[in-house]
Amino acid sequence: MARIVVIGAGLGAMAAAARLAVAGHRVTVYEINSTYGGGVRRLERDGFGFDTGPGLLHLPAVYRDLFVKTGKRPLEECVTLTQVDPASRHVFADGTTVDLPNASRAGTVAALDAALGAGAGERWGEFLVRAREAWDRTRRPLLEEPQAADTSALGREPYPAVKAGLLRRPTTTLAQIGARELRDPRLAALLDSYAWGYGFDPATAPASAAVLPYMEQTFGSWYVAGGIRALADAVYERCLERRVEFVFDTEVTDVLREHGRAVGLKLAGGETVLADHVVAGAPVPMLYQEQLVGWERQDEWPHFQPVRTGRVTVCLALRGARESGAVHRTVVHATGALPTVTVLRPDDPALRPDDAHESVTVTATEGVLSSWDEFAEHMLVQAEMVVPDLRERLLWREVRTPDDTLLETGAAEVPGPALAGDRGRWLPAANVSPVPGLYFVGGWSHPGGGLAHAGMSGALVAGLIVEGADFRGSQ
Repeated sequence: MARIVVIGAGLGAMAAAARLAVAGHRVTVYEINSTYGGGVRRLERDGFGFDTGPGLLHLPAVYRDLFVKTGKRPLEECVTLTQVDPASRHVFADGTTVDLPNASRAGTVAALDAALGAGAGERWGEFLVRAREAWDRTRRPLLEEPQAADTSALGREPYPAVKAGLLRRPTTTLAQIGARELRDPRLAALLDSYAWGYGFDPATAPASAAVLPYMEQTFGSWYVAGGIRALADAVYERCLERRVEFVFDTEVTDVLREHGRAVGLKLAGGETVLADHVVAGAPVPMLYQEQLVGWERQDEWPHFQPVRTGRVTVCLALRGARESGAVHRTVVHATGALPTVTVLRPDDPALRPDDAHESVTVTATEGVLSSWDEFAEHMLVQAEMVVPDLRERLLWREVRTPDDTLLETGAAEVPGPALAGDRGRWLPAANVSPVPGLYFVGGWSHPGGGLAHAGMSGALVAGLIVEGADFRGSQ
């Protein structure tokens, strides 16, 4: 039995902790904050509840696998999952509206044809075929296997070139797909919205980001009753069942090294904790910037993804019931200076004081304005298009900015999933750090950010520790 210490109690870190504990190891998690969940936060006030992190779950199979591998009770006995249908409603700049069904390619094609005109659905369907090719080429190395020492293969663009006349022109960015292949500003905006949802700018994100809409439209969007925070609650409870120990309100100030190997932690109070392995779920850039780990040479530093945009969330407490015909998720696309926003309106009694009220969250990637309040006001102008009488119903609002994310998680932006192409610039740090005995887990490490990806990182780190160098990935 090995002694394992974990820095941080995010979803990826807890997923690793539960898997390591069920393998027979003694695991202790040290968290600087007073609660678990990392970026999966919940705001509660006056009987209203809001997810201030992600609001929907994609690829629930990741957490189904976690619960199967770590205990007797499966995921669906611990949380209530429902498919969101329609998966999303899109309101475009010209006023066109389309509802996209959940996990139905044929239904999506038909809906786009009906709303945008004949041929629109076919072009989107053909795009998804090419996106699937990129997915098939990268799924195992990007999601299910430890990051290889040689990542040059993932530096090549997996999205197929499209023939133009007698030539095939390489597609290098997501924006080029919209301009060259979709040939409709509304379809291009639809594609862009999947990138913005993860904080990626379509103009710079590699074409391989096409896997993001493919993943969602193929495997579906799911809501966790009580909000995504309920998923964090369930993973935490599973850790406790496996006798994982949590120490909250405790800052880790250093990773101890002996003969070049990580051998434990130093805490803010001066206490040292020895361990056979150290798993770091804190943001990897923060570990380096604050010299928490003390690498001597910059060439030891792992690769970091390009800077992404942060997320702004406006939580709205509304009087009055949610109207008939409202949908769970609506994307209102950018119009002039107004940003693209996502409006989440879950019909969940757990998130409102009673049926005469409604809790709504509006999210967008950060804009360049004079203040967060000004940007939040622009977001509300967009939300008014889809939430009837929003201003008259508004009891109060609370704005959550990248500054809040920085205070809670140590990084202003939430990392995005790993993406292939662009010479490997969009790959996060490997799970195996440059220091033996130290592993990286969570959104800042392979395979990147997002609920499903964080859960996968937990599985990979546990496999690397339990099976060692022979571990070849999840099956």
